Amino acid sequence: MDSTPAPALGAPAARREGREKVTGTARYAAEHAPPGRAYAWPVPATAACGHVTAVDTAAALALPGVIEVLTPFNAPRLGPADDPNLRVLQDTAVPHRGWYVALAVADTLEAARAAADAVRVSYDTAPHHTALDPGHPDAYTPERVNGGYPAHRERGDAAAAYASSEVRLDRTYSVPPLHNHPMEPHAATAHWDADAATLTVYDSSQGAGLVRTTLATLLDLPEDRVTVISEHVGGAFGCKGTPRPHVVLAAMATRHTGRPVTLALPRRHLAAVVGHRPPTLHRVRLGAGRDGILTSLAHEVTTHTSRIREFVEQAAVPGRVMYAAPALLTTHRVLPLDVPTPSWMRAPGECPGMYALECAMDELAGLLGTDPVELRVRNEPDAEPDTGHPFSSRHLVAALREGAARFDWDAHRTPRREGPLLIGTGVASSTYPVYVAPASARAHALPDGTFRVETAATDLGTGARTVLGQIAADALAVPADRVAVDIGRSDLPPGPVAGGSAGTASWGWAVHDACTALRTVLDRHRGPVPDTGLTASADTTASAKQRSPYARHAFGAQFAEVQADTVTGEVRVRRLLGVFAAGRILNPRTARSQFVGGMVMGLGMALTEHSDIDPAFGDFAQSDLASYHVPAHADVPDIEVHWIEEHDKHLNPLGGKGIGEIGIVGTAAAIANAFHHATGRRIRELPLTPDRVLAALH
Repeated sequence: MDSTPAPALGAPAARREGREKVTGTARYAAEHAPPGRAYAWPVPATAACGHVTAVDTAAALALPGVIEVLTPFNAPRLGPADDPNLRVLQDTAVPHRGWYVALAVADTLEAARAAADAVRVSYDTAPHHTALDPGHPDAYTPERVNGGYPAHRERGDAAAAYASSEVRLDRTYSVPPLHNHPMEPHAATAHWDADAATLTVYDSSQGAGLVRTTLATLLDLPEDRVTVISEHVGGAFGCKGTPRPHVVLAAMATRHTGRPVTLALPRRHLAAVVGHRPPTLHRVRLGAGRDGILTSLAHEVTTHTSRIREFVEQAAVPGRVMYAAPALLTTHRVLPLDVPTPSWMRAPGECPGMYALECAMDELAGLLGTDPVELRVRNEPDAEPDTGHPFSSRHLVAALREGAARFDWDAHRTPRREGPLLIGTGVASSTYPVYVAPASARAHALPDGTFRVETAATDLGTGARTVLGQIAADALAVPADRVAVDIGRSDLPPGPVAGGSAGTASWGWAVHDACTALRTVLDRHRGPVPDTGLTASADTTASAKQRSPYARHAFGAQFAEVQADTVTGEVRVRRLLGVFAAGRILNPRTARSQFVGGMVMGLGMALTEHSDIDPAFGDFAQSDLASYHVPAHADVPDIEVHWIEEHDKHLNPLGGKGIGEIGIVGTAAAIANAFHHATGRRIRELPLTPDRVLAALH
């Protein structure tokens, strides 16, 4: 081995695939073009509830270049699936508007789209219900919510403690349905080789291994006959974390027609078929003494799910972590409706839950006449409030203090006016749990002095490929440019999906262990590396599954300055500043990008993003980027990001906590709190659109 080079971890390394992406040579799922490729276009249901009674495909099949139209009456039969949304075209039931009821396959994309438009579907419709009513008799408390958390937790008598509190706050907040809208819509190119009986699929997915397992089960194939490749993925934010109908339809079509098939979903379809953040209705009750010390915290959440699969956003769970209240109640209720199944969207649970809780803390500070930063500091717990477990590390107070100093918080606590503009500042805390999953990796030493590491990780644009190379380089004690990284394929050593801010911790742990083992092999090896190379492997299953006695979370503090136009009702963010305590930061460049990206999404949540379900038609009214408004460059101010270096020995060999999601948590609350500080008006329903602002002001 060479003399030890400078550490790779901690250096702001540029993304390994950056040049490929900016020059257009990185190929995404729909850009793979096997010879003889055909194209598919799905047909969404125009009924919100009922059954398909007939599908007329004659006009579609008569069009030039059309190969086939699959329907519930002629589609190949699929095997079982844990997710009913994947058993497409298997029966005539229509559980919600936008459910796929046919698939056109043609020689060209244009012919497939024309054929889909020519398909005529008849329905036997039934009344549909899409309104989230917390008092509906069908609403219930589930056993578990997303993430496996208990839906209901109570410690002490929250109601009695609240009733006897000197200061009481009882408020309701609401967050509308939100959509992930990655830059690259869901797409797959599938190729069935009948002679070899193998299926190769290029899929836009957060986890190729999970897609392979699912397709093998649905198509009744051995897993080793299925290869899924997700080398480059153009964003996801959770909606590509599980297999979606597009990849099943593409695989079904290639086996049925014998030709490779590409299916790229139109953006307008995404709202109905790839999941969404469900609407959440929050009731937060805080009881406190006149000194601001909490005596009671209750957070009750109502949300919706579909009728075919239960998904419950865990929005009350952050209340179990944040503040030291001796009486604590957190609970969830869910109402099944004729809507698409909700799913993961960046920081599920924490994102909407912390909006409500942090706005309530701000309101409590106002009742008490206490500085909002100081109120949070006063209620800092010594251990996790819900479980009593000690924190592996918790530097929320340090983040609040540093953020206040950098933001010059004290100097901006008097709201001011500049002509028609009202200007104010706000603060909110952030949190996200530490997750880790079993993973495996292989490390190879090659005769030319270079190395290659392999693991079935996925890079969604986060920089995972780059950071894994840095981890390997340090474990091998070689420069990072001597290490190649092979990820994004299901035939590599298995690893978890890219989600839950757990990817780097999980895959990186396995890469670290494999490279450490390879270094031992090299140290014991005599002579040059053989032509076949030397290899070592690692599997972290035993280590990753060990239960920790510690409560492990990342924390942060976010500060915002906003202006509200009293004439137009427009709210603009002037400044955003975040300070995060998220373990060891492995690559400052990619980390900063993740923090900033999350904060931009939080800005959109606060000011522009929302979706409404049309009560008459039962679908999402905002289904494209013309109507669902994500922030543009002009909406985003200079965003300042800092972090506190934590040295937490209770996590993993890398010391990282995960940073992909915490940036979005707390941003919307900080902006909403700043709006209240500027105007003296409180809007408890997101987003802060001009119509709501003008109504609140006038």
